[in-house]
Amino acid sequence: MAVKCVDYLVIGGGIIGVNMALHLKRRNPDCSVSVVDKEPELGLHGSGRNSGVLHAGFYYTANSLKAKFTRDGNRLLKAYIKSKNIPLNACGKLVVAKDESELPTLDELLKRGHTNGVELTKITEAEAKEIEPRVKTCQYALWSPNTATANPVPVLDAFRKDAADLGIEFHCSEPFVKAEGNRVWTKSLEFDAGYVVNAAGLYADKVARPFGFGENYAILPFKGLYLKSSEPVGSFKTNIYPVPNLANPFLGVHVTVTVDGHHKIGPTAIPAFWREQYKGMKNFRVGELMETASLGSQLWMKADFDFRKLAKEELRKYRRKHLVDLSQSLATGLDYPTLTHWGPSGIRAQLLNLKNKSLEMDFVFEGDDKSFHVLNSVSPGWTCSIPFTEYMIDEMEKLRK
Repeated sequence: MAVKCVDYLVIGGGIIGVNMALHLKRRNPDCSVSVVDKEPELGLHGSGRNSGVLHAGFYYTANSLKAKFTRDGNRLLKAYIKSKNIPLNACGKLVVAKDESELPTLDELLKRGHTNGVELTKITEAEAKEIEPRVKTCQYALWSPNTATANPVPVLDAFRKDAADLGIEFHCSEPFVKAEGNRVWTKSLEFDAGYVVNAAGLYADKVARPFGFGENYAILPFKGLYLKSSEPVGSFKTNIYPVPNLANPFLGVHVTVTVDGHHKIGPTAIPAFWREQYKGMKNFRVGELMETASLGSQLWMKADFDFRKLAKEELRKYRRKHLVDLSQSLATGLDYPTLTHWGPSGIRAQLLNLKNKSLEMDFVFEGDDKSFHVLNSVSPGWTCSIPFTEYMIDEMEKLRK
């Protein structure tokens, strides 16, 4: 096996890995950059299976990386999508309250939005119905005009083409096997890398271990499922989200208007039993089942939020009737006969802090002068992808000085 020498080796060809490769090549035009991915094509996991929502950035506390990068990423990614003539649905989003008990959290979201510099408006129930006649809310709602939807697959493909045009090499069907120092082996290739970037998503913790990082973390997978509606295009004008529980990282069941004007309800956030448990027993790995069961049991016994309650509630969402029932607090006419088909599932690579048994709510990365590891590029990583990856390259360069 011939050794391939590269200045930068990026492990993982999702939206984060490809953007990091792009930033590296643009800053260092004379350097060689290679991307390896374990699948035969890019976007088969989180980057191609996410909801397609470009979030605006008002959910997050002002001191979080998410707050800044979601706001800026929304603007930058929408501009990129438009520049590539990829369809974009600038449909906005309403956040609604089901009763008076949720109004204080709605007010907190408004405060966060204003603090974060996000365009967000408190509107009356009547004004909400002017935007979306089918919406339900208690007293008032929040209107986010900058929320939009797109198909993540052609977006990732456009970034990949940009990267290839700059001379970045892609090696698909090359899963990471092992590393010794900065010598990296994939299934059929061997690399001598000047610097290694780990953007392996669901397996970022596993890739980080041989480099001496990620020891205090593990990925805990959560499955997201949507029910697709058979109602005609344009049945909903905008996305409708409930008031979230700010103590956990999930936003609850909502109505998403897709880029083609259809709508779906979901997602679930069901604890998965292995990392790529998309359908049936496909990709089953007994070791992952045992590891995930162990981590889940630790959270069950001790967590910084009520994981037991969350897990029980999410498992109920496997029942179509329960998911539809939850959506009916958001809007009228969400009925069982039109919500019969499950869409493709996605897996959220949620990072678990092993020391304090908590789910990490913000981006997490570690590195040194030899390698850099994106351990938690959690939702809304797609929205944040452009500014977040540029920030990580800044951090990487600090480590190399």
